[in-house]
Amino acid sequence: MEGPEQKGFVIQPDLRDAARHEMIREGFEPDFPEAARKEVAALAGARPAAPKARDLRHLLWSSVDNPESRDLDQVEYVEDLPNGRTKVMVGIADVDSLVTQASATDLHAGRNTTSVYCGVTMFPMLPEALSTGLTSLNEAVDRLVVVIELTVEVDGTVSAREAYQALIHNHAQLDYPSVGAWLEDRGPAPAKIAASGALADQLRMQDRVARAMRGQRHRAGALDLETIETTAVTTNGRITDLAVHRKNRATMLIEDFMICANVAMAKLLEDRQVSSIRRVVKAPERWDRMVVLAKALGDTLPEAPNSAALAQFIARRRTADPDHFPDLSMSIVKLMGPGLYEIQRPGQTSDGHFGLAVDDYTHSTAPNRRYADLITQRLVKAAMGAKSASYQDAELDAIAARCTKMEDAAKKVERTCRKQAAALYLATRVGETFDAIVTGANAKGTFVRTLHPSAEGMVIKGQQGMDVGDRVRVKLVGANADRGFIDFVGQ
Repeated sequence: MEGPEQKGFVIQPDLRDAARHEMIREGFEPDFPEAARKEVAALAGARPAAPKARDLRHLLWSSVDNPESRDLDQVEYVEDLPNGRTKVMVGIADVDSLVTQASATDLHAGRNTTSVYCGVTMFPMLPEALSTGLTSLNEAVDRLVVVIELTVEVDGTVSAREAYQALIHNHAQLDYPSVGAWLEDRGPAPAKIAASGALADQLRMQDRVARAMRGQRHRAGALDLETIETTAVTTNGRITDLAVHRKNRATMLIEDFMICANVAMAKLLEDRQVSSIRRVVKAPERWDRMVVLAKALGDTLPEAPNSAALAQFIARRRTADPDHFPDLSMSIVKLMGPGLYEIQRPGQTSDGHFGLAVDDYTHSTAPNRRYADLITQRLVKAAMGAKSASYQDAELDAIAARCTKMEDAAKKVERTCRKQAAALYLATRVGETFDAIVTGANAKGTFVRTLHPSAEGMVIKGQQGMDVGDRVRVKLVGANADRGFIDFVGQ
């Protein structure tokens, strides 16, 4: 009797079970303890008390996120001020109002520290009854938020900032692909925007001020990189494609608002002389390789790390070769090295964020998904008098170290899951040759990402002389979905 393989049918491993196994292997606790489940069940229908919260439900708040997102952390609203200035308001889900410090839910979140997105499934930091329900800024419901209010000048600089609690109502839950296509005149207005001239005007205003803020950041030396994200496309439970997601005007709009909100939060805590957890990206250790890449492209970079010079180089390359710019961006991201969390005490100088060219930066805009953001929210609320101070420096130091460790672990899990999905998709293409770019070259091995389809693997032979950023040809010689291994040889 003929087996399924002989008929061209590939038996697929259970990628969800594989993702769960990777979570446990990397030190995560994918299941919520009974005590946390009981806490969340007791919150059904809860309306957190915030007597000093401003009632801003009448404002035309909206959210823009990935189409599949259900854990919505932020909403936005802007309005014009005199003399060409703009008021930018970012509402961040007040997760702290329902997840109290040292509760079972909080302790579990503090162990995992982050949600993990595996493509075929996801493992939320908080129980979904919270993260996609009671603390998610879903459309057509009232929610408590922490508002970061910015006054933005015509040139994009932020001249004033404050934070306060408010009650808001998300009037329109929107998504990046459709809003981006509309803003770029590549597609029609999404139905909710087409039905509301006021919403259309609001989003165009947001886009306008975001572009001004972005321009100011780039003049200061922030890097305008374009990373590539790949997710598996499934049909009837089978992987049929590897989709590549790139930035558009909508993703950049939200990114610009979140960056400025995070800078504002850091400065507010610094002004109040409060110890906090900062997001740090240090000067690249492999700057010398960036210099080599620039020279190979007929350009130059200084011998010592300089974010402004790198930003100008990136801008020139985006204009000169837009088709290959994402590949260059990915090489620079790899050479930049990972970010980390560090405590910053009052009066202490921060290592800053090299990629954003700022000295003060924290993570605060995703408290449903990142524990560092939840901690920052508690510190900000304490600083503005909404609650009592709650963390000693030693605790913040330990939390920062744990967040860094588990973020690295989450990246490993997500990378393995992507590789498992890609290996499954490529299993029938062993023996084919692909164009690729080198994404890693170190003691652990040499790694490449194929361009079409986008999939990462290891070069097990013929890798001599390859370094990050090189364009190469490789032959696929193995694809093991169970282990997430994709093996190539250089051509």
